[in-house]
Amino acid sequence: MDTDKRNVILREGFLVKRGHLVHNWKARWFVLTSDKLLYYKYEGNKRDSCQRGKILLKDCEVTCPFLEYENRPLALKLQRRNGADHFLEACSRQERDDWAADITAAVGKLGGAGGGKVENKEEPAGSQFHNINLSKVLDSMYDVHSGIKMSNHVEQGSTYSNCFSGSAVVDWLVFMQLALTRVEALTLASALLEEGLLRTVGSKSAESFRTAGLSEQFMDDSIALYSFSDSLKKRGTVKAETSLSAVELSGKVMMRGYLLKQGHRRKNWKVRLFVLRSEPAFLHYFDPTKDDAGPVGGFSLRGCLVSSLNDNGVPSGVKGNVQGNLFKIITQSNTLYFIQAPTQQEKMAWIDAIRQQT
Repeated sequence: MDTDKRNVILREGFLVKRGHLVHNWKARWFVLTSDKLLYYKYEGNKRDSCQRGKILLKDCEVTCPFLEYENRPLALKLQRRNGADHFLEACSRQERDDWAADITAAVGKLGGAGGGKVENKEEPAGSQFHNINLSKVLDSMYDVHSGIKMSNHVEQGSTYSNCFSGSAVVDWLVFMQLALTRVEALTLASALLEEGLLRTVGSKSAESFRTAGLSEQFMDDSIALYSFSDSLKKRGTVKAETSLSAVELSGKVMMRGYLLKQGHRRKNWKVRLFVLRSEPAFLHYFDPTKDDAGPVGGFSLRGCLVSSLNDNGVPSGVKGNVQGNLFKIITQSNTLYFIQAPTQQEKMAWIDAIRQQT
């Protein structure tokens, strides 16, 4: 097949993907071409330039709907002939079915062409990390008796308290038999770091995290320092941005989709599943990486103001170099929400739908 034809984008957008080594779910930006499905991480407001992975479509079988995940009814499954399974979740039934149809069409057009044997670069199916619970690993690490020991460390003249080295984390994971080898322990530690359960301390580990490739974010190094996330001590006491009731969730769903939302405290951008309801008019947002079916926030649309933001430059109140397809909502209680849509068309569709409910 001609190279240009292989690189033509057939479809792109957010999907939530289940990990291979650690079975957690993460929002990724997917790009469908004629022979593969590429996926990227979204850092802040933009697609990471580094491809996170790919699914080759030759001899791929699509199962839609895939109903074995009770809390994820909008999932679909891609199965390669070599046995590698990929699980993806869309924001709505229509989106799921459209993705499945486009992928199936691409697979059908490949037919028996190519003839070459596809090399399997996926992680081994027998990895012991399948179904591991990162929160339980974190709880064990934080245990006052058997957990990892925290102490003061000095790096380049600065003293850091309540932290530990990368090599100490790897040692502990192997000692506790949570990983069989140091390589497996490094993969598990990288998952903890990427999920925000651990954080970098000092310049050595921070620089490694910023310049990391696909699998070497965490350093098995005695001078690379790490600590528990600042939010660890706050677990169980996180305040909901608004109290939610059954009445709020009883309205008719008018629109659903993945959007990026700027946080109120840390001002970081995260992918959220937004659901717009009428009668009563509410906008709720969910964390698509969690199995919890409840929203993490929401507000009444009564008296809300919604407006498009200029695509030229970074608007006031928006943190970082975030621009393009932005809009803001001001609630009746004067709470300000900055939201970014994947495309201009989706931005205007959301603004119109919200205005109809205000």
